[in-house]
Amino acid sequence: MARSLVVVLGMLLALAAAPLRADEAGVKAAFEKKFPQATVESVKRTPFAGIYEIVFMFTDQKIAYADEKLNFIFIGDMIDVRGSDRLNLTEGRRGELASKTLQESTALAIKRVRGNGKRVLYTFEDPNCSYCRKLQQELVKMTDITIYTFLWPILSPDSVEKSKAVWCAKDRGKAWDDLMTSGTVPQNDRKCETPLAKNNELARRFGVRGTPAIYLRDGRQVGGYVAAEKLEEALLAASSK
Repeated sequence: MARSLVVVLGMLLALAAAPLRADEAGVKAAFEKKFPQATVESVKRTPFAGIYEIVFMFTDQKIAYADEKLNFIFIGDMIDVRGSDRLNLTEGRRGELASKTLQESTALAIKRVRGNGKRVLYTFEDPNCSYCRKLQQELVKMTDITIYTFLWPILSPDSVEKSKAVWCAKDRGKAWDDLMTSGTVPQNDRKCETPLAKNNELARRFGVRGTPAIYLRDGRQVGGYVAAEKLEEALLAASSK
C-alpha cells in the first residue's frame, strides 16, 4: 500500500511539473524566434504570476522579463516590495549568475593565497595597466584572502606578450607579483597554452569595460581601482549578508 502511494505521488508530481517545463520551453522558443541573434541561457518563472525571467547573451549577459506569450518584454530592475525591505531581485540574480561563473572559471586565473585565504576577490587586469599596478600596492596590504586574477591584455600587443610570459612561468603568482610590483618581466622560453581568449569571453559576458575590474565572491563588482580599506569594507559587508 505504501509503495503504491509513493508511485501515485510520484506521478502527480511529474504531472504538476510538466506544465512548468512546457511553459518555460515555450517562452524560450518564442524569445529565440523574436530575437534570433540572442542566445538564451535560461528561462524560469518569477514570483510574480505570468512573468518569466530570461537570461540571455547579446554582446554581454542580460536579464529580461516577459509574459508567457512574449507580447511584452522589459529589461530593468525588478523590485520586490511585498515586505518591509525592498529586494532588488534583478541585482541579486545578476550577482548569483556572476558568482557561479567566476567560481567555475578559476582554472583560467592566477591564484594567490595570503594568510588563511578564506576571503575571495576576483580581478581582471592588464600587465600594462597603471591602475592595476596601483591596485597591486593595495592588495599586498591585505591578508587572509585568495585573489584570482584573470589576465585580460587589452591595451597593446606588448600586454599580450607579457601576459603569456606570466602565464607560462613556473610560478605564475610570483611572476605576476614581480611584474606588477617592480616591472620585472618573466624571462623564460617556455611555451604553453594560455586562457587569454577565454578570459576575453568572460570579460565580455560581464560587460567589463576596462582594467582593473574587481568582483567579490557573491558576484558583485566593487569597482576598478579600490583602496585596501574600501576593499576591506566591501568584504566585511558581503560576509555579513
